[in-house]
Amino acid sequence: MRPVRYIWIAGAVVIAAAAVLLLVRLRGNRNMLAPTIVGAMGAFLLVGGWLFVVDSTTAKGEAIKTGGLAGGSVIALYALWLNDRRRRTEEARQKLDNDRAEHDRSRVADERFARAVELLGHETDQVRVGALHALAGLAKSREEYRQTVLDILCSYLRRPFDRDTDDRHEMEVRLTAQRLIGDLLPLAGEEDAKSYDLNLTNASLEYFDIAGRQVGLFTARGAEFHQSNSFHHAVFHGDAFFTDAVNDGRLHGHHAVFHAKAWFSCFTSHGRVDFREVRFEGASKFAEGKYDGGITLRDAVFSSPPDLTGLRVRKEPDDFLPADWTFEDLA
Repeated sequence: MRPVRYIWIAGAVVIAAAAVLLLVRLRGNRNMLAPTIVGAMGAFLLVGGWLFVVDSTTAKGEAIKTGGLAGGSVIALYALWLNDRRRRTEEARQKLDNDRAEHDRSRVADERFARAVELLGHETDQVRVGALHALAGLAKSREEYRQTVLDILCSYLRRPFDRDTDDRHEMEVRLTAQRLIGDLLPLAGEEDAKSYDLNLTNASLEYFDIAGRQVGLFTARGAEFHQSNSFHHAVFHGDAFFTDAVNDGRLHGHHAVFHAKAWFSCFTSHGRVDFREVRFEGASKFAEGKYDGGITLRDAVFSSPPDLTGLRVRKEPDDFLPADWTFEDLA
């Protein structure tokens, strides 16, 4: 029995050898099978031999069983490591496949975008309408394109357009661009929605409708509004500039909310303007404005007094203006 009592020493030596082999494999091919087998043998000898040291009456079968459990634990740890390594490898492969697929989708989207922009200059109005729809579809399917597509739609509406000489086919293209702009903007009741900017400087608009939508920065300096245009129940998160704009029809802006600046300075309206229950939460300016078509501001709320310098209004019997407003009555 005395030689048996020193088996644990051999086990410790074997475990040390397994540790050295493990370090070597970590720097090389990372195949851990050999260190695992050697370590399991060392654990078997160490645990089994140690039982004879602490209790000389231990049965050989019991010592072998306990040593086998120790060696098996080492093998089990190796199996767990293999499964984890396999899982991480599979995740890396899946991520690579996803990245490749996303790259392919981005490449196809870029090609669609470039082709659609190119077709906006086509001489046929049906082709231009198709290009606008292609851009809108791209913006809906890929969020990163939405602001860019909105910029392009606004840019198309800023192109020179003579209502007296340009044909009705071009008007149909422009009406399509206007409608798609409204479709791409988030609904006013949508929480945590991203705000998108619209630049309609000097644009000619007819039946423009963003009612019930959210907008970021809205710029319509020098724009022309014809027929009937709707901003009612819209939410403007950024500054809104209508400076030097002209309204020839009806402007529906009731229940709109302006969180930042609302600039209507030098705004000229020959049609009726409806600003009932509008909330001006930022600074507002109506200086040098001319409303010969009438304006109503019934139950409108101003967070600060607006600038009314040089304001001229044709006050109709059914119009409503705040009692403390001072303006030149065009009636």
